[in-house]
Amino acid sequence: MKQKLLLIGSLLLLMSGCATTTTSSQAESHEHGQAKLSVPGQAKLYNEALNPRQIEHPDHLGFNDLHIQAIRHLVPDTHSVHDPKLQVIVHHHCKAYDDGTFVCMMFPTGMKDQDKPIGFEYIITTEQFNTLPETEKKYWHYHKVEVAKAHATFPDLTQEEAAKILPAVHETYGKVIYFQKPDDKYPLGEPYIVIVQHMPEQD
Repeated sequence: MKQKLLLIGSLLLLMSGCATTTTSSQAESHEHGQAKLSVPGQAKLYNEALNPRQIEHPDHLGFNDLHIQAIRHLVPDTHSVHDPKLQVIVHHHCKAYDDGTFVCMMFPTGMKDQDKPIGFEYIITTEQFNTLPETEKKYWHYHKVEVAKAHATFPDLTQEEAAKILPAVHETYGKVIYFQKPDDKYPLGEPYIVIVQHMPEQD
């Protein structure tokens, strides 16, 4: 009888230890950026206005929040307005941060399982842009002007969602930095900045 009681006691201790480990692991995973369950009255962990599909794309990887498609983001091979690279769609998968900035990872074909980013666009507000040194400002493009020229769209959003986001996007500036040319198999050479406002205009 004593042996049975000792065995049961040992099993209970073991089960209790497993439960503690599981709870600890869950808490640790939350600390490492995984999305927590929504609790009534708890502050949101994301920007509802700029990340309207956050519920569908939990923020454990970050750059699923907002998908933007834009042309005129690749350096053309010629000076012709008909250069085909000007029409290539670059997929931006963006994350909005609490300081008002965005970082968009840029992909040539989207964000599917085997797609690799080739660069990123760093986006800041107009107010933040105004604090930059004058020598730096030439690298940034004003989205109120360039969004239309780039034929930017929000393919994952409804028209209503996109209409709410667009005024905020318009009052931002972007800096495009590539670490790989789209035609190269690997990142070769040095990273480079694309000055979007210097692209040949097609409209």
